[in-house]
Amino acid sequence: MKNILYVPLDDRPANLDDVIMQGKSAGIHVLTPPASALRNRLDAEKTVSGTTLLGTSSPTYGNTAAIREFILRHAASVDGFIISTDMLAYGGLIGSRQLRTNGGGSYPDYDASTTALLDVIRLVKKSYPHKPVYVMDTIMRLATTALVDGLSSAAYAESRSFMLQPRKAFTAFEDILAGYNLAPDESAYGDTTQFNKEQYYNTRRHKFKTNHYILDQLARSGYIDFLAVGVDDANIQGVQINEIRWIEERINAWLGGISGQNPDRAIILPDADGLGHALMARMAQQLHHCGDKTSYSVHYFGPHGSTITSPYEYMDVHQNVLRHVDIIGGELVSGPAAVEIIAITAGDQAASAISRIAANGTNQVPTVVIDFVGQGPADAAVAEALLDSEYTGRLLGYSAWNTPGNKIGIALGMGQARYAFLVTETRHTALRKAVNAHGSLLFKRFLKDYYYKKIAIADIRTYSRSTSPYTNIAAAADQNMLLFNTSADYEHLQTLLREAMQRHTATLAGKNAFRIGTPEAACNVRQICGDSWSMSEYADAQLEYDNPDFTWGRAFEITLSPSVKLH
Repeated sequence: MKNILYVPLDDRPANLDDVIMQGKSAGIHVLTPPASALRNRLDAEKTVSGTTLLGTSSPTYGNTAAIREFILRHAASVDGFIISTDMLAYGGLIGSRQLRTNGGGSYPDYDASTTALLDVIRLVKKSYPHKPVYVMDTIMRLATTALVDGLSSAAYAESRSFMLQPRKAFTAFEDILAGYNLAPDESAYGDTTQFNKEQYYNTRRHKFKTNHYILDQLARSGYIDFLAVGVDDANIQGVQINEIRWIEERINAWLGGISGQNPDRAIILPDADGLGHALMARMAQQLHHCGDKTSYSVHYFGPHGSTITSPYEYMDVHQNVLRHVDIIGGELVSGPAAVEIIAITAGDQAASAISRIAANGTNQVPTVVIDFVGQGPADAAVAEALLDSEYTGRLLGYSAWNTPGNKIGIALGMGQARYAFLVTETRHTALRKAVNAHGSLLFKRFLKDYYYKKIAIADIRTYSRSTSPYTNIAAAADQNMLLFNTSADYEHLQTLLREAMQRHTATLAGKNAFRIGTPEAACNVRQICGDSWSMSEYADAQLEYDNPDFTWGRAFEITLSPSVKLH
């Protein structure tokens, strides 16, 4: 089994737990820094006056020094590296957005402590030149982080609206840094009330200098084998656009890109929480296939992806699929392909999509499914149609979670990592462990993306909002239930969650996609040998009662680790 050192974007399940399980599904042991070093949390303290919440404070960021030390201590014993620069340099994604009183000095000497942390990438590559080093970086999103460092939900809303306004176009690095507050007509935007815009701009300046440093000092110099730059919470206009275009030009000029992309060295696209999956897939492809590209085709059931652009992204869905295929080490083709992507973009086309999935299952065509109909969670009609098919249990990848970019990264990451393993591994024990891991991850995607995010979350939010003692935050109480609900109500919310997920686990296990506990259980793919597939039957699905919990104390996402066994 190969060992990969992985520094995640943060410790939310999409970035940590799921990527570890994805690695197991591909026969990869994922080594991560200790939980204490990765810990990220929203504000943990509050100030109140009677039933009025006055403010919050005291978030938790990752321990950058401990992460740097962990990388150096384990570098000799692993086969490759996947490193988030946000975690390495800032202690995680929310740390990279922390408002600053200054934006650092002049590039490249803008912040010696930050560049010293980033330079661990240089040290690793110099010491182990033949080990792949993959890096994920992000362009700072439009909005501030709600409920971190005292910033409210109102600050999030105001900052996103304010930063969405069009900016004057600049191409020079220093002009971009100086021009964040200029409209296209060169007039300055006015003041903000819920957040300090100058501190926000300082944060952007510091982060953009870090983007520059990574491209210039690390990727350009050959210390990064592949760089994925994610644009978090984006739009077709606003304060990010100059940064995006500048990075595209640097990929062209410094890394041999065309139209701002180089599938062999660097890709920039709208995503953040799917990048860990995508880079783990590329690593599996490198380790199992020596980097040979897997061919992919995409079939839309509903409007073509080129006609769909999310308000949280600056690329259309089809462009985003193409760029994710590049990251995972694949190649999109127009004809028959090794793996087929089923992209469902209209609910009334679900039946046609299921027919295609069934045909692929019969004809042994590896398949990945992405639900673009659901706006964040899974679409109920699409999910139920998928779960009614016995062929859904053998999908290589599936996601309906959050933004289009997140869905694509998670689903394609699952699919590519699994495919690279299926067509190369022959050892019985390794095949058994990996199919159990993949079955658990696929089961989880439906349990979380559909049964929690579409169904169970409604009762959680209703209870949290109805019982909060703070009248001015009640409508958003579920965004930080540890602070905005009493300890007794929080315990009740945990009970609601755990009871619901036990019921939903049993329901999901009985669906045709799995048919666990029946004489005709559904199957998952165990091994691919040329044109021949060997299969394993779903045998058991368990969810420990105390396992589901509210990651970061909010309803938006949960820890959820079902264990599925196949034979």
